[in-house]
Amino acid sequence: MSSSTMFSTLDVDVRPGFGLGMFEIGSSLWAVLDLLRSLQHSFPQVDIKYDPDASSVTPVILHIRPHLDLLFSGKHQRLHTICLRKLRDPNPPVTLRYKDIVLSSTEEVLRRVGVSRTFGPTYPGDDLRYPGLWFGFEEDGIVEGVKGTRSEDRVQEVKRVLISQKGNNGNVQDALDEVDECPMMYGDIRQAIVKIHDGVTLHFYPSSTPPIHIRLGETTAQDLAVGLGPPLRVHYKEDERMAIHSTGKAPEGGMESEYFYNYFQHGLDFLISSASHLVKKIITHSNVVSSTPLPS
Repeated sequence: MSSSTMFSTLDVDVRPGFGLGMFEIGSSLWAVLDLLRSLQHSFPQVDIKYDPDASSVTPVILHIRPHLDLLFSGKHQRLHTICLRKLRDPNPPVTLRYKDIVLSSTEEVLRRVGVSRTFGPTYPGDDLRYPGLWFGFEEDGIVEGVKGTRSEDRVQEVKRVLISQKGNNGNVQDALDEVDECPMMYGDIRQAIVKIHDGVTLHFYPSSTPPIHIRLGETTAQDLAVGLGPPLRVHYKEDERMAIHSTGKAPEGGMESEYFYNYFQHGLDFLISSASHLVKKIITHSNVVSSTPLPS
């Protein structure tokens, strides 16, 4: 999506190991895309980059022009690394904060000495690396280490800021890892086990959460609302093309009225009988970017 409309300063706070501004480490790709759709005036240009030959197992990158790259893990599609770059690009201008300190703005250039003053000493090297946070001095890719010669120039200007979980070092092998379980995932589905002619068992984050078993012909719409919360949309079925998949017979007088509970955030749709309000069908969706449409 694109737009020529200019927007105000990108004002974000950095939280080492946890996030940047509205973006939280561990968020799902679906949730971040849904957020960006609701803020198209603030983020008018978003590109999705992925490997078309291995999109189900390799990272996905959202490039939010011109300042942000969001890298998502390949299998579970969780926000793994956030890269803020082009700090001096004025379209739009960027203000970067840490707690109550302005690190970088149109008036304040972030330099090596400023990083050391705010975050303290760290191991010597081309980058300044802290747990869950590192600062780069060259315009490189989101997960590539700086390959230039070592410089200890105190006034060297920061060109990139990267946030990831504490323990990641920003190397290529780290970017291919999955995100460790964290509070941002709580309430999301971590595994769905489908049993034909029976239903689906849903396992949630955190791992200690009891699973929910949704059974065909037994689970009610009210059960779904209790276990999964209210659906994002209720769709009353008008298209009868799916009737060919029905195992039951149509009642006298025509096709039984039905409706869907749509849980886009979980990739699940439930077809429910209007008469009994029991689940009749369960539809599961993948979110592989090269093979199926992303949620809309």
